[in-house]
Amino acid sequence: MTGIRDVPFLTNSSMMDVDFVPEHLIIVGGSYIGLEFGHMYRRFGSEVTVIEMGSRLIRREDEDVSESVKEILEAEGVSIRLHAKCVSMELRGDNIIAGVDCEEGPPEVLGSHLLLAVGRIPNTQDLGLDQAGLVTDERGYLVVDDELRTNVPGIWALGDCNGRGAFTHTSYNDYEIVADNLLDGDHRRVSDRIQAYALFIDPPLGRCGMTDAEIRKSGRHALVAKYPMQRVGRAVEKGETQGFIKVVVDADTKQILGAARLITRKNEVIHILLDMMYAKAPYTTIQRAMHIHPTVAEFLPTILSKLQPFT
Repeated sequence: MTGIRDVPFLTNSSMMDVDFVPEHLIIVGGSYIGLEFGHMYRRFGSEVTVIEMGSRLIRREDEDVSESVKEILEAEGVSIRLHAKCVSMELRGDNIIAGVDCEEGPPEVLGSHLLLAVGRIPNTQDLGLDQAGLVTDERGYLVVDDELRTNVPGIWALGDCNGRGAFTHTSYNDYEIVADNLLDGDHRRVSDRIQAYALFIDPPLGRCGMTDAEIRKSGRHALVAKYPMQRVGRAVEKGETQGFIKVVVDADTKQILGAARLITRKNEVIHILLDMMYAKAPYTTIQRAMHIHPTVAEFLPTILSKLQPFT
């Protein structure tokens, strides 16, 4: 990104110290951190433009999730610039000018502040790891095995420095794995945990298990059900009908492979599915369960009764 050293910019850390509302916040990076701050500051009153090099937001997500998130943000006035193949920065007076080589839209975005949300690397370079003989990968993460041991006996790596999650919940789970293995003689492994995380926009995204792309790559015979919030009574009652719930199951084992939910104020629903995945129980367990009315969770049996071949 040319010119980035010539303009002031914020990061996800320094953004937490901002005590004012930027007039126009330019965000480079259309993924989790960028979208969360973008939605937040738009509601605070800032004009917000998100610049993303890729063809869609949050590229690791399913295409329908990416598109729905884009629609939600644009509906609140966030400007999304995709296909930004060549981004440049220039300071012009008190303004930051972002040059954007996009397929659509004006070639420049004029903003008051800039947030870089393009990923992070661990700051392990100044720890003297070489003195201890510890091995890192090409990005600086400590190389660990499935029980979080480094290459040096007696040293384990937990949290952001090991590249195994970079979330608060994965870091705490790292601790649980190491503690149980060391103190209780257990043999817990990182590979036993199921991917789970959230994108905290409104409505928030909750994700667990495999994505559509991962399921296709695996070659599994799968079934999928997708249910819009417009058809959920509790959502209609509260006037919060954006988004959907999607569940994919293995057609042979009947186990849940992955799920995404993009629904307002119902963050815990994803854990029902996640816990079923850990239990390796068939989806019919939920399908035949009785849930309390009126809730969003009560629609899980209905959703799972509408499974169709996954393509």
